[in-house]
Amino acid sequence: MTLSDLNRLLTARHSCRAFLSDPVPKDQIEQILNSATRVPSWCNAQPWHVIVTSGEETDRFRTAMLAEAADGTQSPDLPFPTSYSGKYRDRRRACGWALYEAVGVERGDRAASAQQMMENFSPFGAPHCAILTSPAELGGYGALDCGGFITVFCLAAQALGVATIPQAALATYSPFLRRYFDIPKDRMILCAISFGYADADHPANGFRTDRADLTEVVDWVG
Repeated sequence: MTLSDLNRLLTARHSCRAFLSDPVPKDQIEQILNSATRVPSWCNAQPWHVIVTSGEETDRFRTAMLAEAADGTQSPDLPFPTSYSGKYRDRRRACGWALYEAVGVERGDRAASAQQMMENFSPFGAPHCAILTSPAELGGYGALDCGGFITVFCLAAQALGVATIPQAALATYSPFLRRYFDIPKDRMILCAISFGYADADHPANGFRTDRADLTEVVDWVG
């Protein structure tokens, strides 16, 4: 693979927010997972563990997750950001408004924006969902290692024509996920990765986010 090949994958990848119901063959899911496990980790601890749903199990989880999001209380294992300020707030807002514009949600329409927000917990109709956990004892460094796992999972999926969306939203209901999937208390629930084949005709998939110029993110020394 050349750098150009990698950049093409990175550019093509996007957070898919509407999926077709067609399942991804298990052998392709295994290929994606095998690629993701090749990422570096602190002391080669390889802290990641995933629970992957398919078929009727995804549908059952979808129903239960939506019910929990409608009535439950958010309590993530990994503390969420205390705030978004400055350029981080601006980027977050730009992404949100691009999505709302794509799906026809007007500014100030709280009912429509709330309905779109609940799509996170469907999760966007994906036929598969991967729940990612890390040992609680490894703290932030285990989570950091799992960030690499998420990145390569998404790129490997893209290489096979499979769309993805990493989702922190589901992890805001960690106690529910722990009960539902019988996840041990010594593991920290980080996020989910919902995946499948993109519904290319759905307006939620009709926009792309931009990236900051290097001048904004790099300080050169020497």
